[in-house]
Amino acid sequence: MSLRICLIASSRFPIAEPFAGGLEAHTHALARSLVARGHDVTVYAAPGSDPALGVRALEVVPFAPTERARRDVSAPPDAWMREHHAYLALMLDLQRAGRRRFDVVHNNTLHHLPIAMAPALGMPMVTTLHTPPTPWLESAMRLGAGASTFVAVSRSTATQWGDTVTPLVIRNGVDVDRWTPGPGGDGAVWSGRLVPEKAPHLAIDAARAAGIPLVLVGPRHDEEYFAREVAPRLGGGVRYAGHLDSAELGALVGRSAVAVVTPRWEEPYGLVVAEAMACGTPVAAFARGGVVELVAPASGRTAPSDDVGGLARAIREAVALPRDAVRRHAERHLSLEGMVAGYEDLYRRLARPRLAA
Repeated sequence: MSLRICLIASSRFPIAEPFAGGLEAHTHALARSLVARGHDVTVYAAPGSDPALGVRALEVVPFAPTERARRDVSAPPDAWMREHHAYLALMLDLQRAGRRRFDVVHNNTLHHLPIAMAPALGMPMVTTLHTPPTPWLESAMRLGAGASTFVAVSRSTATQWGDTVTPLVIRNGVDVDRWTPGPGGDGAVWSGRLVPEKAPHLAIDAARAAGIPLVLVGPRHDEEYFAREVAPRLGGGVRYAGHLDSAELGALVGRSAVAVVTPRWEEPYGLVVAEAMACGTPVAAFARGGVVELVAPASGRTAPSDDVGGLARAIREAVALPRDAVRRHAERHLSLEGMVAGYEDLYRRLARPRLAA
């Protein structure tokens, strides 16, 4: 049974290579896979998203408050208001005509409005929780109680949201046909957004302590942090390779001896862990959030959070793990196919009453 699926993505970053982060990569892979399975998928996403997905631009409506409104000392920034307008326009459109066009709505954003307005749609909504709890989302959940079915990307994330909702767990996954085994190498790789909560500076310190060269890859979303903590540590076997697309990143990860992962927050899932393992590259990581659920004895090693010495030991142990066993772990437990099947089953269960009417 094919379904008509409305997939709401972020208005901040396009769903296109090179991806701004794991949320964008997740959305792209999910949409592509659902289409391949025969579903009619409409993706509402930021302008500049991959046209192959059949995207409808989630236009960030120009907004210029009046001078009198600007004098309000509590007024939110203009960028916040533009994003608010984009989601409000979409949700009002779905309220008016969505029931004729879609069987199910999947909210894959971090914004509160789709959750708060879910009761007005008259059709099932799935909301994936990609972050630890935030006040905006908690508030929306209480306003829209019972109108959205919540999915957490790990058991850890589900537990964190337990005071507000009881999410199902559908773990993220990676396309093991695109993230393919590599030969390994002599160095380490760190990939992700270069921001304080991802802590690439601690990956540098641990790699140096382990005596292994390191390549950093990813978008510099916090230039102040990069200048303060990362740039002074570059050199001497550590380099920054920029923001790479998936093919370039996969080749680099596959040529690496180990992937270093250094969350300083409760990492909801850790897509870079799954990507590395699909390439046969073992992982050395801080044991935070969902990362703990992904790293098995055959695929990597963990260290206590912020323990640079412990992470250096984890790096030295991880490089000795057989790469074929790491790859098998990804195929069995971290695949995109398993993730998409979980969402597909959920969509059908939620849409069945409407389709049978």
